[in-house]
Amino acid sequence: MNNVDAPVRDASGPAGPDAKRLDELRTLLDEGTRAVVDDGDLRTGRDRFGRAYRIAESVGEERSMAVAALGFGGLWVHEHRTVAGSVLLESQIRRALDLLDPQSSLALRLRIRLAGEGDYRNSDNTAVLALLKQARAQQNPMARAEALSLAHHCLVGPEHAALRRELAAELVAESFRTSRRSDLLMGLLWQTVDMFLDGDPHAERCLVELRGLLAERDHLAVGFVVSAMEVMLAVRAGRLDEAEVLARACTERGIAAGDVNATVWQAAQLVTIRWYQGRVVELVPLLSELINSPTLSAVDDHALAALAVAAVTAGDRRKAVSALATLCGRDLGDLPRSSSWMVTMHGVAEAAYLLDDTATAARVYELLSPYGHLPIVGSLAVACFGSAHHALGVAALAMGDVDRAVTHLRDAVRQNLALAHWPAVTASSERLAVALERAGRQAEAHAVRQEMAVAAGEAAPAPETDGHGGADPRGEDGQGQPTAFCTRLGRKWRVGFGERSVLVEHSVGMLHLVVLIANPRQEIRAVDLVAGLAALDGVAERTALSGQPLLDRMATQEYRDRLARLRTELDEFEAADDQERTAAAQAEHDWLMSQLAGATGLSGRARRFPEGEERSRVAVSKAIRRALDRIAAADPVIGEHLRHAVHTGLRCSYWPT
Repeated sequence: MNNVDAPVRDASGPAGPDAKRLDELRTLLDEGTRAVVDDGDLRTGRDRFGRAYRIAESVGEERSMAVAALGFGGLWVHEHRTVAGSVLLESQIRRALDLLDPQSSLALRLRIRLAGEGDYRNSDNTAVLALLKQARAQQNPMARAEALSLAHHCLVGPEHAALRRELAAELVAESFRTSRRSDLLMGLLWQTVDMFLDGDPHAERCLVELRGLLAERDHLAVGFVVSAMEVMLAVRAGRLDEAEVLARACTERGIAAGDVNATVWQAAQLVTIRWYQGRVVELVPLLSELINSPTLSAVDDHALAALAVAAVTAGDRRKAVSALATLCGRDLGDLPRSSSWMVTMHGVAEAAYLLDDTATAARVYELLSPYGHLPIVGSLAVACFGSAHHALGVAALAMGDVDRAVTHLRDAVRQNLALAHWPAVTASSERLAVALERAGRQAEAHAVRQEMAVAAGEAAPAPETDGHGGADPRGEDGQGQPTAFCTRLGRKWRVGFGERSVLVEHSVGMLHLVVLIANPRQEIRAVDLVAGLAALDGVAERTALSGQPLLDRMATQEYRDRLARLRTELDEFEAADDQERTAAAQAEHDWLMSQLAGATGLSGRARRFPEGEERSRVAVSKAIRRALDRIAAADPVIGEHLRHAVHTGLRCSYWPT
């Protein structure tokens, strides 16, 4: 978040060790600023600013020490989670403050950072809001922008929704005064987070705008949060397997950005996925380790609550009771109102219900009641457990107040429908049926279960069509399993799986993949794949011919059948004056014609290609691997599917399952 607004003084006199050190200092500050502000590369930023601070201190460059200390703090609050890391950051800031004019802008920015770090750890906001007021009074855009973002990070509890939105909007406006792209990205990111935390139905509109800015130029740190939101949305949509794949890709992005939350968020996402899969018992070992991890924020208690639920579900009542007792402490109300507080309360309510802990259920009900209108969203919108009414209904069930439980759970079903959180709709409906049964309202409980059964049937994916009422052969293979598909679009390919698709540049490996995907569960020799490619590139005409046909009779017939369909489609598209689809169909038609022309000789006889199975195996494997890398970079979900389904060697194949 820092620009080098106070350049290092120029060395005078003959060049020497000090001059070289000053040059190195200047370079490190520039590189650190680019890394954090422009690229969102927090790891590189910490390295450069840490080294710059040590050099600045050794040569007596007070202002450079201040800039380096600010940069070492990073983009977020509480990036330094270990005791040693947080103490080092605080000592650097205080040392730099002692050497600066207290009235300078750098001194104000250092005090803002120090206040933000302290307020976050103490689950407070008093000091940082006071310094924000001071920054506004001094008309210092950079100090204001940093105070707005850090203060927002200290206000992520459910009680500060209105103030958060005010700060985020002000940060967006301030970004046009600082001219720092990172301030605009952070302002839009905070607005998106706020909308998800508030259950705003237009949250995804803001997310689309943020995605657009990142598409123009990536920012690792902000992009990491956006990728975490994508996991949350996949869970809401009920695409749990896809969400797990996205969570792994999200973690890789977080590690690349150097974000301390990378593995913590992955654990939170996995808890959400396993919860809705009914597999939370599998997480006991992971959660037992996570609760003692130094990367877990000091104000984050969600892992302990999740452990209580997982342990009691697994039958380890002692561990569950211990975890819940640790959470409750002297009073459950003492837990910090951090960004994970709502998720923690959800876990406490569930554990209390499973353990028949009436007192704890009553306390969590009391604490959570003011926020029943909100969704239970964790951290920066990285996980969502649906409506808070669900947790309130579960707590009421544990308390034995079944009528109140029914009311809350009905509200939970309604709100989860509004959120389009389908797993949460199912979970709340199941608990609603239990509450109705306990209330002696068997007919209503039966009706709820019938509705659930109907909804489950409607949720089954309908077969795709080809636009003419027929089944689309791209969606499933002959055994009813979903398959990938590839469609030629000029010099690119549209590669898809399920509801996802992505455009990928044409390449040798893509041609091999097209053949394999078009023939699921069929082994195709690598030498045949190379032979077909050679025909396309005219290689066969420059080599000695042998016994391998470039295109076998089945492939040739499939090409000709597709050409026949394309001619029909071209007539329809031209009649409808659909120029875009006409151009795409014509491009595929011309390409197929070139394939057939290159693969056949006089009188339509198939051309032949020389032997060389081992060379073909190596060439095909490398080409397919490069193509898969490109697909995975564009869409991790499709890439993950193909990495598992495509097999290479002397014989290659595509197995969708």
